[in-house]
Amino acid sequence: MRHEVDGRATALVAEETDRPVPGAGELLIRTRAIGVTLPTVRRLRDTGKPVTLGGEVAGEVAALGDGVTSFGIGDRVTGLCFADAYAEFAVLNTAMTTRIPDRAGDVEAVALVRSGMVARGAYEAAHVRPGESVLVTAAASAVGTLALQYARAGAAGRVVAAVSSAGKADFLRDLGADEVVLYEDADWGAPYDAILDGVGGDLLGPAVRALAIGGRLVAFSSGGGTVEAYELLVRGASLIGFHMRAVAVGKPDLYDRWLRELWQLYEEGTLRVAVHEEIPLAEASRAHALIEQRRNLGKVVLVPPLQPTAPRAT
Repeated sequence: MRHEVDGRATALVAEETDRPVPGAGELLIRTRAIGVTLPTVRRLRDTGKPVTLGGEVAGEVAALGDGVTSFGIGDRVTGLCFADAYAEFAVLNTAMTTRIPDRAGDVEAVALVRSGMVARGAYEAAHVRPGESVLVTAAASAVGTLALQYARAGAAGRVVAAVSSAGKADFLRDLGADEVVLYEDADWGAPYDAILDGVGGDLLGPAVRALAIGGRLVAFSSGGGTVEAYELLVRGASLIGFHMRAVAVGKPDLYDRWLRELWQLYEEGTLRVAVHEEIPLAEASRAHALIEQRRNLGKVVLVPPLQPTAPRAT
């Protein structure tokens, strides 16, 4: 899948290319599912030149790079691909790759791992104490749906979802939200002890103003935005930034523990995966439009054409 810029709008165009070759410490994956992320959608929307498309992928190991001994041909894996993810074959670094348990499918794995890790990290960064109130923005996104569930399963006493449309309310209550508010509402049902913000931009100001005295706002989106220091000062509030890569690179032991616990919570049924739609890879532009227009309820997943399964090593 190639990204084009025609001077008026961005476009995603399918084309034939050579199969990539994994380098040292890398895996070639025959992709079965590709996760569409908001940062990728925003990057394509805002860029003025062609860019490579990263994202989450899941599938079977088709080839091993030099020095790889921890995975074998045919292993089912998922991981984060930093370039050329929208393809029938993708290359993953082993450090960013994890096996998929037998009880999980490829689509479920793509919807769970990155989004679940970001949701867990944002919730942990908020330091929610027993009985406190939590607001989750972008609550119907892949990360938001899992952040709601972490808050519901954790110490939070009141869990509220913030979204752009009232039509998402029943979906979010089914995932554990006590209440649903709209971005256009006057006060979002404030105040909140903790806010997990996956939107940023113009919503960052209202989010800060919705904080209780001593509240914490965790910003984990790619939307940027600015905050008036005075708004934090008068509330004795905190603004905390969270980025999953910082944990994966700087605290690998913690990252591995969170990953094990994520799969355990999924297998126990504590965390449920919400998949909005599985869309053919050739229709990637439609998948991006769903997210940009805020119409998705959960994860949007691209599905490449079915290819023969790699033989499993014996």
